[in-house]
Amino acid sequence: MQQVKFSLVYRDMWQSSGKYLPRVDQLVKVAPHIIDMGCFARVETNGGGFEQINLLFGENPNKAVREWTQPFNDAGIQTHMLDRSLNGLRMSPVPADVRKLMYKVKKAQGTDITRPFCGLNDPRNIIDSITYAKEAGMIAQAALSLTYSKIHTVDFYVDLADQLIKGGADEICLKDMAGIGRPVWLGKIVKGIKEMHPNIPLQYHSHSGPGFAMASILEVCKAGVEYVDVAMEPLSWGTGHVDLIAVHAMLKDAGFDVPDINMKAYMKVRRLTQSFIDDFLGYYINPQNRLMNSLLIGPGLPGGMMGSLMADLASNLESINKWKKKKNQEELTQGELLVKLFDEVEYIWPLVGYPPLVTPYSQYVKNLAMMNVMALEKGKERWGMIADNIWDMLMGRGGKLPGPLAPELQELAKKNGKEPFTDKPQTLYPDGLEVFEKEMKEMGWDQGQDQEELFELAMHPQQYRAYKSGEAKKAFEVDLANKRSKGAGLISVDQPKAIVVPDPEILYVDVEGESYKVSVSYEAPDASKAAAPAPKPEAVAATKAEGGIEVIAPLEGKFYLTVDNTETPIKVGDQIAEGDLIGYVEAMKTFNAIKSEHSGTVVEIVIDSGADVDEDDVLVILS
Repeated sequence: MQQVKFSLVYRDMWQSSGKYLPRVDQLVKVAPHIIDMGCFARVETNGGGFEQINLLFGENPNKAVREWTQPFNDAGIQTHMLDRSLNGLRMSPVPADVRKLMYKVKKAQGTDITRPFCGLNDPRNIIDSITYAKEAGMIAQAALSLTYSKIHTVDFYVDLADQLIKGGADEICLKDMAGIGRPVWLGKIVKGIKEMHPNIPLQYHSHSGPGFAMASILEVCKAGVEYVDVAMEPLSWGTGHVDLIAVHAMLKDAGFDVPDINMKAYMKVRRLTQSFIDDFLGYYINPQNRLMNSLLIGPGLPGGMMGSLMADLASNLESINKWKKKKNQEELTQGELLVKLFDEVEYIWPLVGYPPLVTPYSQYVKNLAMMNVMALEKGKERWGMIADNIWDMLMGRGGKLPGPLAPELQELAKKNGKEPFTDKPQTLYPDGLEVFEKEMKEMGWDQGQDQEELFELAMHPQQYRAYKSGEAKKAFEVDLANKRSKGAGLISVDQPKAIVVPDPEILYVDVEGESYKVSVSYEAPDASKAAAPAPKPEAVAATKAEGGIEVIAPLEGKFYLTVDNTETPIKVGDQIAEGDLIGYVEAMKTFNAIKSEHSGTVVEIVIDSGADVDEDDVLVILS
């Protein structure tokens, strides 16, 4: 009888449902009862946005990871984390020495297994992570970022797994991040890997949004998968993951050897998880994320990003409909805009080289599609605004695209002075720890046990500085107090009938360091009540106003003068030529370069670096 073991993705359960994860005191409270359930061989304890969330709380992420992993270490349950290879634990590439330090720190903190993936499935990025992880004493479980297209075939993934195993991978994860892998297709991939490497353990991870996941689990287990990632109520299903009890019953009936579940402990974990929701986390869970949606099959967007997508739609809808009112055209509903966006994702995905739709490339493709839809609805052409992050993807600076770039985009790249990059991506991001070591010394900050505080600053510079200054905790407490003062909005997943329906209100929320201005309402969408000003797809406007030339924000987000330590920010008195970089607006997890359309002298920088901006806000004034 074939044995199948379970891994609880407790971190990812929360991240796929809402904005925040439980505080460390809550995690420590629930850990013993997860252990008492007796059915988990593994528990996911870190990765992705986990540590950024701690920082946004004003909570020390290193303390959180150590205290959260310790009970599982003591019980002999393996702990695992997700990492983004070249990008480490963030959205953008990481210096090589910071990547190496990450694995040393995580091993010292009690994490047994790392699951590196590359959003482009570039083995060069993943094999570096395998090497660094094993040097640090971790188990390297390399991930295949699964998507479904004419070039992402069974042979494609079997060959990729073979390369990663030959590159040192101890295990392979089939990361079905959007849940769009067809069950039989997935079974063939598993069978192909097992035929070549029968002794390599395989683990399957899937979101449940499109509806394939249960059938997929049965197929991959029949083909030889040893571990399955599961969630549990009250956070399973929807944009999250499959439910433990349902998977357990299905596999047991199919004749697999699966561990028994201590239901008394299960109910304790369930009640505690619900209590965390009722405490404050429910304020940050969109009820839409409890729903499955077969429309996700077409665009293949991962369930974990649907919450931010719905926030984007609310603001973009207002911008489009304002334009349509002026032109006496029929306005769109949010549902119509959603379908247009999904159609545009399907259209442009082959043109941009079929990048698997996983962080960060799912956001990049979605953002590009959104900008195109905005332009087309306003009578303009596609490709009017392409953020620097997206250009980096198109030019190969994060890895090799799976497919060819469309001729029209190749021509546009030449017009914009963008050169293709074919070398190993890490060469663009050399060692950088020295800069952060200097900063810590100047600030009088301790590098921490096993240099974990140095690592945190180097991995998440902006969030770590806000944590150290106390600004992050203050902002979080103000935001939560605002929600509580309204007396409504708390989403109790277990008791949906008890939800109070508030009047629509405008709030600012922050997701992985990015601010969103959103309208909160649990009634049917009403275009007339859409919340925020929307991004403009056209180039940034600069208008000659009384007293100077105003450089205007083309979209809503956070304004930054620079994006890293290699750039020199503009200052008052600088001479600016037409086309010179002014700064960036970070929106929808991408940095959009703001360039001046006029020459002049900087007489005022109106917006502080790191501050929120609305569309059409004045950023800089030139004389």
